[in-house]
Amino acid sequence: MVNLNNSKITNFLSKLSTDSVHKSNIELIKEIPPKNAEYNENNLDLPDNFEEYLLKKNKKLYTHQYSALENVRIGKNILLTTSTASGKTLSFNLPILETLQNDKDATALYIYPTKALTNDQLNNLKNLENELNITLKPEIYDGDTPNSKRKSIREKSRIILTNPHELHQVLQYNPKWMSFFKNLKYIVIDEAHTYRGIFGSNISFLIRRLRRICEDYGSYPQFILASATLANAKEFSEKLVGLDFRVIDKDGSPKNKKYFVFYNTLKNEISESSWYSSAINILELCMKYGLQTIGFTLSRKMAELITIWTKKSLGNNILSRKISSYRSGFTPEERRDIESRLKNGDLRAVTSTNALEVGIDIGSLDSVIMYGYPGTLMSLWQQAGRAGRAGYDSVVTLLSRESPLDQYIIKHPETVFGKTTENAVIDLENPQIIVGQLLCATAELPITLNDKPYFGENIEEYLNQLCDCGLLEKTDRGWVYVNTVRAVELVSLDSIFSSEFKVVDEKGNLIEILDEMHAYPEAHVGAVLLHNSENYIIKEMDLESKVCTAVKKDVEYYTKARGSTNVEIINELDRKDFGSVSIHFGEVIVSKTYIMYDVMKFGKRMSQELLNLPPITFQTTALWYTFEDEFFNDFENLKEKDFGDGLHGTEHAMINIFPIHIMCDSHDIGGLSTNMHYGTRKPSIFIYDGFEGGIGLSKKAYEMPEKIAKTALNLIKDCTCEEGCPACLYSPNCGNDNQNLDKQYTLAILEKIVGIFEK
Repeated sequence: MVNLNNSKITNFLSKLSTDSVHKSNIELIKEIPPKNAEYNENNLDLPDNFEEYLLKKNKKLYTHQYSALENVRIGKNILLTTSTASGKTLSFNLPILETLQNDKDATALYIYPTKALTNDQLNNLKNLENELNITLKPEIYDGDTPNSKRKSIREKSRIILTNPHELHQVLQYNPKWMSFFKNLKYIVIDEAHTYRGIFGSNISFLIRRLRRICEDYGSYPQFILASATLANAKEFSEKLVGLDFRVIDKDGSPKNKKYFVFYNTLKNEISESSWYSSAINILELCMKYGLQTIGFTLSRKMAELITIWTKKSLGNNILSRKISSYRSGFTPEERRDIESRLKNGDLRAVTSTNALEVGIDIGSLDSVIMYGYPGTLMSLWQQAGRAGRAGYDSVVTLLSRESPLDQYIIKHPETVFGKTTENAVIDLENPQIIVGQLLCATAELPITLNDKPYFGENIEEYLNQLCDCGLLEKTDRGWVYVNTVRAVELVSLDSIFSSEFKVVDEKGNLIEILDEMHAYPEAHVGAVLLHNSENYIIKEMDLESKVCTAVKKDVEYYTKARGSTNVEIINELDRKDFGSVSIHFGEVIVSKTYIMYDVMKFGKRMSQELLNLPPITFQTTALWYTFEDEFFNDFENLKEKDFGDGLHGTEHAMINIFPIHIMCDSHDIGGLSTNMHYGTRKPSIFIYDGFEGGIGLSKKAYEMPEKIAKTALNLIKDCTCEEGCPACLYSPNCGNDNQNLDKQYTLAILEKIVGIFEK
């Protein structure tokens, strides 16, 4: 393979390895060798204009591209899970455009998660239309589409590109789409891995709503999904769409050499200032050594700050004018300008949120810096894949933070290089999600009991509940929506159908919408709410009207609510016994009471203020561990300690590493540990889904207790601290302010649990 930039990368790595400032922080430099392309040798049997196009562009199909063509031709729904820059777009465009050329009435719907990606793909389709001389009239149909163009697009475009939120809005008006839906042959869902958790669960029912409408018009479109690598690819695709899928995961595309640098500023000491200085220094080094770089940050604010700090460090150097931030909030024109300047080489560096993680064409970069572990292995590989295209070697630097998840990854490179990516969870059983989606579906077409395959066996119960609320009415045609407010205005794809709080400014302008479980800790009186990099102080919280009034104010402190949690078991659904320890799964009721909040500045508590809020109570799903008395008999050397402090530490450790195995944020789950739980009558640890009805996270964890326990044990064993610290035991969500934690007892409990599982 061609190696166009190896000397620049070699010089950069040499500097890191020999410079006294950097070398002591390097945990690992790993070289991933190149891989040759694997091409299809079979006859494609494509129309002449397609063959001419591939010949003109000097394109031979990789093995996975041919496999996609072959499977789509025989009517299979497929999920492509090959790597970034492996040509997934061509994989689905070839068979779709072949069908559209042969059937002049056929249509296709392309669904993308972001507007930037949608625009990028529109240009690609228009170029194909021109090159192949096919009449497609591809157009975008989203919130920015003028009303004057919408009718023409619905009636004349054979390929329409949209996003889930727009689809959610327009399905109610499906009669206007009759011709398009009647002839719909293909639905493409790109970046499908982004549809997980609550959002993904809502999207799965949105897709079922679309399928139901298509069936009413007599069409049964094929689905083509493109995704990052997933541990449960087949299960995920079939839950997302509700149909059988064939997974194509053997990647035939070539790969150039890639270097990974694991850089740990906490290797020698915990210092916030050393992390910031390294963040600037490494980006500056990349620029000075001629490596065009993208730096991925975990927040919009950090993207801005690293750009500002690096420019200041570069001074009047010409390079200071060749760096930019990139995030949501920029205008489309600003984003396209940055993308263009990055692609043509005018910009040498961009610091971005994950907005540039998905497949927008930004050319071939030399270097990626991750300012903190991005939360999932899937995202890590997506971000790493943004560099090293078109014959270029590349280097990826992971700059770890002090969080337990970062520290586990940085000290366990086998997790990155020797493990499959996480499980993506979609829950089709959450009652609140089902009720909200049923509400929308009844506004699109009357629902009957024949729709159980789309919405589940319990729909009659839910439909009757909505009738009792005055939202639906049962007619001879089925249940229909009768409320004056549009159903989709009541149901958000990003949350569970439940009571929501509006945060408004003093003039009544909407700032943000929060569900109840986030509003109590984040929008109570006195709370500092961060929105679009602006600080707001909550002045009033009206629990009846569910309106919080906020005032914009530039403050240097932040707030953190604290409280207590109670878990009541209402239905044990499954159980696994391992002698002195048992694992259970079931339904629980969680009660959370926020009693005070801390005023924090630079990680230190400045003051505490009392809160007067009623408890939040919600039903959810949980897994829980129960321990027999004899479990603790072996800990003779710890008999002077409180075993409850070890249970507390074990709970934290398991929650801290949860996202390594199951795609979620640590805020999506909650926990409780107790020396004696009134329901189990035993020492117990609970880990529950932090959402009404549950979203399948604890259920998935219940299926892999050995992995959860072993990873938690490794996290604690690897940390060099003596008593527990932010890199291992501490949790930012702890209601006890990380008090009553014992590292040695935690280690003992986890070692025994793992030993029992391994017998």
